[in-house]
Amino acid sequence: MQYAASDVNHHDRYKILTAFVLPRPIAWVTTIGPTGVVNAAPFSFFNVFAEDPPLVMFSLNKRPDGRLKDTWNNIQRTGEFVVNLTDEPLARAMHDSSGDFPPDMGEPDYLGLKLAPSIDIKTPRLAEAPWAMECRTWQVINVKDDRQLIIGEGLRFHIRDELWDPKAMRVHMDKYHPVGRMFADRYCRTDDRILFPAADGPKKAAAAD
Repeated sequence: MQYAASDVNHHDRYKILTAFVLPRPIAWVTTIGPTGVVNAAPFSFFNVFAEDPPLVMFSLNKRPDGRLKDTWNNIQRTGEFVVNLTDEPLARAMHDSSGDFPPDMGEPDYLGLKLAPSIDIKTPRLAEAPWAMECRTWQVINVKDDRQLIIGEGLRFHIRDELWDPKAMRVHMDKYHPVGRMFADRYCRTDDRILFPAADGPKKAAAAD
């Protein structure tokens, strides 16, 4: 079956996209409010897409009642944020932080999540996150005034010691257990992995005698 995007309302377009583009990585974004309250919110319209400079992108929209989300208000004001990743031990707290919290109540404080100071920006990171990247805003793309695409430039990486081999510059995949977003309140584990041999492409024809 097929649909023209123009024939489908925005809610059903969202369902078509999120039901099939799976699994999606999750950016657990920390920002700091005007009174010092630290906000943490997950976003799964997210990915990395460059390394020089290191760039990440995530999108956020308005609340159903039209209010701007705390994450966007804070990024607009400060120009900085931290992208934290989540693994299985933190998955439930990440999910719970997606609830509707008032601006004066920080999700890390409410959920008992420890914070750690960043080095290059004021916004703290989640201390127990397996990986975090301090970011400053690189570019913002306004999408129809109700969604923003936030592109951040990474300034500093924080990696849980046990997950990384600094000599080989490789992750210990047997110790790293990230989770992915499916749709609605569904998530997935990523431990069932597939390993293929290197793809060499077409073999060169043997030279003629």
